[in-house]
Amino acid sequence: MNIDKIKNLICDTTVLITALALGACQGDKDPQTALEEANLQKAVYCMDLLENQKDLEASRRECFAETYIQHTPWVPDGKDAVLSYFATRFENYPDFAMEIKRTGADGDLVWIHLHAKRSPDVLGNAVINIFRMKDGKFVEHWNVGQAVPEKSANDNTMF
Repeated sequence: MNIDKIKNLICDTTVLITALALGACQGDKDPQTALEEANLQKAVYCMDLLENQKDLEASRRECFAETYIQHTPWVPDGKDAVLSYFATRFENYPDFAMEIKRTGADGDLVWIHLHAKRSPDVLGNAVINIFRMKDGKFVEHWNVGQAVPEKSANDNTMF
């Protein structure tokens, strides 16, 4: 074996050992981070299922806990109440759609900032939903929203 082959072998081995060592230092994700990521992924899935796909039955099965607590003043507590609210909204606004703009998670809480529009020709609302998750389902909900104005006092968008 010539000296150049030995140098290349040593270099390749060093790179491989370094990569393996760095990977080993990464370790598995901490359980809290993994839970937050799973909750966030499930919440985004459920919001799309409910708001855009308008699939009430799948939402009932997959997304809402039996003991769902609602903090929106005009919607009663409970899975049936929130799904009834959405059923009425789908009848009244068949073109309703939302687009998720950003998300985050902290512990068992997930927040979703979205742009909701009753029809394509309206400016819509900026909404932030906060969900408490348990066992991959919504167990509690808070939200705030405001209308998207035609004009703003600044050059920033709401999204």
